Amino acid sequence: MSHPTSADDLAKNLRGLSLYLVGMMGAGKSTIGRAIAQSLKYRFFDTDDLIERVAQRSISDIFAHDGEAAFRSLETQVLTQVSSQTRSVIATGGGIVTQPDIWQQLRHGAIIWLDTPVEVILKRLRSNPNAVTKRPLLHQSNPDETLTKLLESRRGLYANADVRITIAAGDSPKAVVQQTLDGIRSILHPANVGAQEN
Repeated sequence: MSHPTSADDLAKNLRGLSLYLVGMMGAGKSTIGRAIAQSLKYRFFDTDDLIERVAQRSISDIFAHDGEAAFRSLETQVLTQVSSQTRSVIATGGGIVTQPDIWQQLRHGAIIWLDTPVEVILKRLRSNPNAVTKRPLLHQSNPDETLTKLLESRRGLYANADVRITIAAGDSPKAVVQQTLDGIRSILHPANVGAQEN
């Protein structure tokens, strides 16, 4: 089967299959996910945003008062809901892959790992005054070290993704979107596609 060339052709060949973006906090999942969804005429969901809506509280507040385990439970519930959707791009939280039963939900679609270097993530976070505040796992005396350790502990889990997009420091969002669309095209064949039809 020849690979689809246009975004419309790609969407048609996906036949409703949803796309899950995984990767570290600050990797660009929301930015890239929205652009991909727009390109494919898909819906876009951000699991962190949905968690805050469901809980009517910020993620920082959930972590501070209920703990990480409570947050992960909410995260699993939200993902279970969105994984029933088709024709969707879902940006997931950075630690969602640490939940043993999560992969069953992610396998409802194609999983894309945005592999962004720690130094790029840190530069992004530092350019946004609210970014670290909104990410409880970075509320440490040395966020650089924390982020590096988190990435190393999760790298093997992220590597289970169907597509790995390696992002360089100078890559524009537009370039990453194109690289991601090309990566999705590369895995399209009849055995992978068509499990979900709208």
